[in-house]
Amino acid sequence: MPGTRPEAPPAAGTPSHDGTPLIDAEEDLTPAPPLATARRRLRAHPALLLLGIVLASLNMRAALAGVSPLLGEIGDHFGLNATASSLVTVIPLVFMGLGSYVAPKLAGRWGTETVLFGALLLLCAGIVVRVAPPLVALFVGCALVGGSIALLNVLMPGLIKRDFPDRAAPMTALYSTAMILGATVSAATSVPLENALGGWQGSLVAWGLLAAVAACVWLPQVVIARRGARHGVAAATPKHTVETGPKLGRSPLAWQVTLFMGSQSLIAYVTIAWLPTVFTDHGMDKAQAGLVFAFSTLVQMAGSFVVPVLAGRMRGQRLLAACVALLMALACGGLLVAPVAGAWVWAALLGVGQGGALGLALTMMVLRAGDPHTAARLSGMSQTWGYLLAAVGPLALGAVHQVTDGWTLPIVLLLVVCAGLVLLGLGAGRDRRIGA
Repeated sequence: MPGTRPEAPPAAGTPSHDGTPLIDAEEDLTPAPPLATARRRLRAHPALLLLGIVLASLNMRAALAGVSPLLGEIGDHFGLNATASSLVTVIPLVFMGLGSYVAPKLAGRWGTETVLFGALLLLCAGIVVRVAPPLVALFVGCALVGGSIALLNVLMPGLIKRDFPDRAAPMTALYSTAMILGATVSAATSVPLENALGGWQGSLVAWGLLAAVAACVWLPQVVIARRGARHGVAAATPKHTVETGPKLGRSPLAWQVTLFMGSQSLIAYVTIAWLPTVFTDHGMDKAQAGLVFAFSTLVQMAGSFVVPVLAGRMRGQRLLAACVALLMALACGGLLVAPVAGAWVWAALLGVGQGGALGLALTMMVLRAGDPHTAARLSGMSQTWGYLLAAVGPLALGAVHQVTDGWTLPIVLLLVVCAGLVLLGLGAGRDRRIGA
């Protein structure tokens, strides 16, 4: 096993509860003095901030996870084949990638609080539009959901780092736990809600209420923050007038980190799109398939907690990258030989591997950067291109499933992605710094 670090790496972020440093989307922004004063007033009401963070975090995956057990019903309702049905997962991913790029720019213009409030309103609107009768509304709603989640993804960690600098660890624990809890409850209750509310539309739209409540909690914070922003004046100014630091697009190491992020995201979102369908196609009851999927989501907390802690204490992370990829490969192999009989085991292996892979990807964004500015830029690059790469997975495997009328070849292709993840991890996990 690689040795421990003889000294701390450059301060590229504040460590979270699990060792994952928080990358601040506002790292390169200086707030206008009136806005900084308004934010100090906000910090005088930590209970309101705390409630807002918890409610926003609960929304960050719920609208996506609740779709998976119902994908068959959605496809049947609109007469979609497997390839077209996968767009329900693919479209949010595309807009998650695009939204990751624009989030810091919006925060600089309007302020983080206002953008988060707008994201929650957008999420509520997307959830509602998604169940409207026309097929085009389904896809438009998916785009709105993906774009709003991207804004929450990018801005929430930085807000925690900014407003709770002395309690970043417990606050990040709360944030990440609430995010996974929202996804788990959504996946577990999607079929029961469908039965109780008379169809998949009721099940999906129910989560719009949670987004609306979260937006209401953020509204007072927006009002307070906007009192500190002059009309027509940007909320913050860039610290750098031109791009400084290493050219990430020319760095092989930056691309290895980005592709590692994208590949593990591809596996994760293929699972979100198709894992319950794999189980039901092999004879499992739909409600049970939803519970197994929810269990896989829940146990991601184990991997996301342990792996970053180990990664921060090791000189290189190659072994960890190989281990998380192996866990996911074992799960995929199990789905080939005994998809129903070993479903809970494969779900556990897949969940721990996915949680660990995501935690490792986020950690490497900081460990491979020599300073906070580079870490923030690498995070933007990795999330933008990573989510766009991940969008290929559900669509491609859905098309292969449709052509072959089975899951053998799609799962074999996932095994190939796991092998590629090992190779990318061997590169991204080296004890190197971008530009060094």
